[in-house]
Amino acid sequence: MACSPSAMQEPSIDTDKLSYEIFSILESKFLFGYDDQKLWIPKQISPETETKSEAPAATDNGVSAIKNQRGKVCILSIDGGGMRGILPGKALAYLEQALKNKSGNPDARIADYFDVAAGTGVGGIFTAMLFSTKGRNRPIFRAEDTWKFLAEQGTKFYRPSGSGSNSGLVRRLFKGSGGRSSGSGTARLERAMKEAFTENGRCLTLKDTLKPVLIPCYDLSSSAPFLFSRADALETDSYDFRLWEVCRATSAEPAMFEPVAMRSVDRQTRCVAVDGGLAMSNPTAAAITHVLHNKQEFPFVRGVEDLMVLSLGSGQLLDESYPYEQVKGWKAKDWARPMARISGDGAADLVDHAVAMAFGQSRSSSYVRVQATGSNLCRGVANMDCDPSPGNVKKLVAAAEEMLRQKNVESVLFGGKRVGEQTNFEKLDWFAGELVLEQQMRSCRIAPTVAFKQPSPKPT
Repeated sequence: MACSPSAMQEPSIDTDKLSYEIFSILESKFLFGYDDQKLWIPKQISPETETKSEAPAATDNGVSAIKNQRGKVCILSIDGGGMRGILPGKALAYLEQALKNKSGNPDARIADYFDVAAGTGVGGIFTAMLFSTKGRNRPIFRAEDTWKFLAEQGTKFYRPSGSGSNSGLVRRLFKGSGGRSSGSGTARLERAMKEAFTENGRCLTLKDTLKPVLIPCYDLSSSAPFLFSRADALETDSYDFRLWEVCRATSAEPAMFEPVAMRSVDRQTRCVAVDGGLAMSNPTAAAITHVLHNKQEFPFVRGVEDLMVLSLGSGQLLDESYPYEQVKGWKAKDWARPMARISGDGAADLVDHAVAMAFGQSRSSSYVRVQATGSNLCRGVANMDCDPSPGNVKKLVAAAEEMLRQKNVESVLFGGKRVGEQTNFEKLDWFAGELVLEQQMRSCRIAPTVAFKQPSPKPT
């Protein structure tokens, strides 16, 4: 039934004033008041609101409140970066030692405290190392083994650039015989991966990981990113791949290694893979999305407020800045390598910013990004990320320790970046304490925080 003109309410000054006041409150509380901690702290469960069927009355130590908490899913993300992977490797080693100290368990491992891990490039190799198992009980490698593996094995499958020009690396990718991948380097990388992920002659697969892992590559056959996932592998053998091939695929950097043509365990799924960094240089967003949509293994996750995320970058060197006076005279060929570097680092930073904004006020307590901002130790060294020479490795190890002593940098809502009070070392130490506390509280809660799928027993 249509309203007559006389029945329609005319706009009034009072209505406009009320609308203005409502908007002003919302604006002050949620846009410009986002740093007010009181606005974001969730209300504690009081004994009066609990029913007898849910839990007994709260005690003085807050046991009842803990029982009704959902818990937080803990996510680890590791960027790629070639030889620069020594930086996240050193961060992982420090984190694992902090977990041992805070838990009192000398055999504590990274895999004990994280529920999901994602890694790309060398970060993908580290992910497989930390979460793969030969006995379905403990991980094969310790965190200290990650950066040491790269420092010791890098000389076998990386090759020095042989050129100090900015465009040398990418020019080899596109021009003549100089652009062919290193066949010997490819063979050595394959051998190293097979040795690491083989048990009594049997190649370990994605099913031989303790918890959900995500490792990307770029599939040339479909011209799209491809994500190797333990959850998918447990659903069907058509998405189960050998771990050595997964690591070989995600680290197949163009101009360094040949693409790898691979098939799933049952030979049904085919992939022609190259560097995971081309698909996602920072896999944090993929890991978060996986948790939010994987209700079978993470049934009680509502949103990012139920997550704790540690994202490890591969560092940015001071020589990677390009002042105007330097670049204004460059030719097209001079831009090749800088464009590749800017594209990779820019994409990683964009993911970091988007994730930080998604966490909002809880970004400082639930999302930690360790991305060092440069080191004087690496000045004047061309192609730092693909030079495995002993001198370069020594510089990278020293630079990694220097970068971890830097102040932690975090994204700010509507404000770009800011330097925090804590160093990266201190931030990792604090995060280790939060991980240990989360694991301790899980035994006190009613509902499980995670419900991991397990592989079927292998036939004898």
